[in-house]
Amino acid sequence: MEQYQVTTDWLAARAADTPEAAALLVDGRWWRFGELDALTARLCARVIADGARPGDHVAVLLPNSLPMVVTVFALARLGAVMVPLNTRLTAAEVAWQAARADCARLICALSTENQAAEVPASLPRLILPTDMASFETWVMQQLRADTPSATRHWPPATFDQPQAIVFTSGTTGYAKGATITFANHFWSAVGSAFRLGVVPGDRWLACLPLYHVGGLAVLFRSCLYGTAVVLHDGFDTAAVRRSLRDEDVTLVSLVPTMLSRLLHEGLTDDDAPVLRLILLGGAAAPPALLAEALAARLPVAVTYGLTEAASQVATLLPDGMARKPGSAGRPLLFTTVTAVDDNGRELPPGEPGEIVVRGPTVMAGYYRDEPATAAALRDGRLHTGDIGYLDEDGDLWLLDRRADLIVSGGENVYPAEVERVLRQHPAVALAAVIGLPHPEWGQQVAAAVVLRDPDAATVDELLIHCRAHLAGYKCPRRLVLCDELPQTASGKVQRRRVAEQLFM
Repeated sequence: MEQYQVTTDWLAARAADTPEAAALLVDGRWWRFGELDALTARLCARVIADGARPGDHVAVLLPNSLPMVVTVFALARLGAVMVPLNTRLTAAEVAWQAARADCARLICALSTENQAAEVPASLPRLILPTDMASFETWVMQQLRADTPSATRHWPPATFDQPQAIVFTSGTTGYAKGATITFANHFWSAVGSAFRLGVVPGDRWLACLPLYHVGGLAVLFRSCLYGTAVVLHDGFDTAAVRRSLRDEDVTLVSLVPTMLSRLLHEGLTDDDAPVLRLILLGGAAAPPALLAEALAARLPVAVTYGLTEAASQVATLLPDGMARKPGSAGRPLLFTTVTAVDDNGRELPPGEPGEIVVRGPTVMAGYYRDEPATAAALRDGRLHTGDIGYLDEDGDLWLLDRRADLIVSGGENVYPAEVERVLRQHPAVALAAVIGLPHPEWGQQVAAAVVLRDPDAATVDELLIHCRAHLAGYKCPRRLVLCDELPQTASGKVQRRRVAEQLFM
């Protein structure tokens, strides 16, 4: 059979096909695909001139911005592996993830340079201007893409090559880097388009971080579809409402906390004249929130997804939400979802078990973590650790989002990571971390601590210790000192009993 060349430089292909089409709206300015391609070519030439090569792992520490968008496409064009880092991490966490992913260089902004302070100085770094106008001026002063000193002719990246290593929290307390390939993104885009549809005038509002796989998905999908992205640097209710009202936004991705805030501010379909879908994911949506959205006539599509499957796995469209509030809907095209028992046997409809996912969106594995990869990827299936079931119609119902996972404001926090940091304090003998219900954030982090000596430390001292070693959203909002913690016969702390005894 004749072999065809499949490009992974989707921006170049899109710019060649529809160069004048709207691609990106950021800070009130529109960029067309041809213009975005020109910026990407310059930045790609610069990183090549700096010594970057295909296959290099490049840490990226940038906020949602034009520089971040151009960096995503420039590294994809080069065939380098992007390692997007959470801009809310501490300097120590940034340094650890960059080292764990074997990053050969770092790209950051003036605004995030301090967070990279603990990355070894020997790691080459490129610091980009934060302001859009300054970045445009800077990048246009860089080497032209056809400059001999910048031009290299390497084979284009293949579909099976990694596009990114995206860190996700692990039950061990250490972050794990999910290796996401170009093929994962492509098939995710195809499956999502099949379920959601694509309208030529679509504008996808991205207020979720682009360092998350869901943010990357919005960029790549819109490029493949030839539609536009409206980019916000974070979530602000007034800014989102203004975009929905004035900027013809048709799609927006939100987590439940964001939707709750918008509804509290009075958002209804009158404020979003052309909005056709709110993709709601990142955490289980409370039934009361879905009912409120339905009353406001907002078109909510509940989704279930995870980093390890390139974001979207299953989606329930708005007409289904009225019939099955709480369901995440059917799996996307090409994706199979089943519930299995402890022996991996598929369970019948209605019977809860572990959710396993199979299909072309499933990651290649966890980078440099063979035990975690072997545990998650078995017989070609991704074992999510989530508990749920499928009904007679094949719709997914999620019961427990990873037993111990805390989802606070759309950010994942694993208790083991916070407990590990607490135990690093010399005064701490034992620690248990749980998630407590919170009306705005969904959950908040709470900790119970047993000290080696009753007078060895105060609550304030322990909180200061946490803030020095953890991103702000991971730090306990409530911390209590106690004499003992409930444990199993084997000595394992029983988190559920901790919650019942100390916080309820």
